[in-house]
Amino acid sequence: MLTGKNLIYPTDFTVEQLEDLFRLTDDIIARPEKYARSCVGKILATMFFEPSTRTRLSFEAAMERLGGKVLGFADPASSSAAKGESIADTIRMISCYADIAVIRHPAEGAAHVAALHSFIPVINAGDGGHQHPTQTLTDLYTIRTKKGRFHDLTIGLCGDLKYGRTVHSLIHAMCRYENIHFVLISPEELKVPDYVIREIEAAPGCSYTLNPDLDDAIRQVDILYMTRIQRERFASQEEYLRLKDSYILDAQKMQNAREDMIVLHPMPIVNEITGAVDEDPRACYFVQAQYGMYVRMALILSLLGGQEGYPTVCGAKMFEKTCVNPRPNGTVHCKNPKCVSNLDLTLPIRVKEGGRVCEYCDATIEP
Repeated sequence: MLTGKNLIYPTDFTVEQLEDLFRLTDDIIARPEKYARSCVGKILATMFFEPSTRTRLSFEAAMERLGGKVLGFADPASSSAAKGESIADTIRMISCYADIAVIRHPAEGAAHVAALHSFIPVINAGDGGHQHPTQTLTDLYTIRTKKGRFHDLTIGLCGDLKYGRTVHSLIHAMCRYENIHFVLISPEELKVPDYVIREIEAAPGCSYTLNPDLDDAIRQVDILYMTRIQRERFASQEEYLRLKDSYILDAQKMQNAREDMIVLHPMPIVNEITGAVDEDPRACYFVQAQYGMYVRMALILSLLGGQEGYPTVCGAKMFEKTCVNPRPNGTVHCKNPKCVSNLDLTLPIRVKEGGRVCEYCDATIEP
C-alpha cells in the first residue's frame, strides 16, 4: 500500500496537532532566520487550475523563505489539462518531479482525487465551493492570536455562505471546540448548504441562528467573518448582479459592534467592506493575510518532516492508491453538478455516511 500525508479537509489534523502547527508558526515569526534553509533541496509544485493571488503567492513565498524551490502553473491552459489529461494522471506525473504539491481546482473534490493518486503530500488550496483548509489554518491562527482562545465564541459569517468554501471550512474546523455559536448572515439564495448545517447540528458544543440582518447581527458577535459575493460561482450574471451588494460593512455599522470584536476576511475584498473600515483597529484582515504565509511555512515543514523540537504533523488522512475504472451504467451518482465525479466520468463513485453522501464533495448521492 502506498500512502501519503495530505491536507484535504481542515479536520485532517487533530486539535493537538493544530496547536503543534501553531507553535511552530509562532517560532517561525519570532526567528525566521532559523528556518531559512529548512527546505533546501526540496521542490513545491503548485497546480492552480483556478485564479489566485494570495494563496498561490503565499505558498511560493513560504517555500522560498524556507530555502526550497517552486515549479508549477497558474493557468490550466498552460498545462496538459488543456489536452484532456485527468487530475489523477497530472498528480502522478508531478509526483515524479516534486516533493510536495498544492492544488486549487474549480471541481469540488478535485484535491481529494489528487490525494488518492499522489505519491507525495498534497495540500488542498481550494476545490470549487467545497473546502479551503489552508485558509482555515490562517483563520484559526488569527483567532488564536487576536482572541486567545477557540472556545466560548460567537462567530458571525456574512455574505456568500453557499459557495464560500472558506466559510464551510471554518465551520468544519470550529465545530470541534466548545460553546461555539454561529450567526449565519446571508440572503436566502446564498444560505449555508445542508451538509454544513448537519455538521453544526451534530456537534455537541455548537449551535447556530439564521439572521439576514447584518446591522442586528453585528451587535452579537465576537468575530465577524465577511466574504465577497463570488461572481465566478454563479451560473447567471443576472443573479450575481442582484445579490452582489447584499451586505456592505461600513464605519457606521462598526459603531454598533463590540469594542473587542474582530473582522476577518479571506480576501479579495471587492465592495463588501468600505475603505474606512480598514483604519479601524478591529479590522484584522490584512494581518490575517500576512499570517497566511507563516502558517503555510509551518505546514510545508510539518508535511515534509518537521523541525527539531516540533513534531511532524501526520494527522492527514492516509489514502490507499487504487486503480480507476470507468463506472458501469446505472450506478449511483452525485447530485452536485460541480462535483469532480460528474466532470470526470472515469472516476468511481466514493460514498460515506452509509452510502448517502459523496466522499468527494459531501453532496447527497442519488440512485
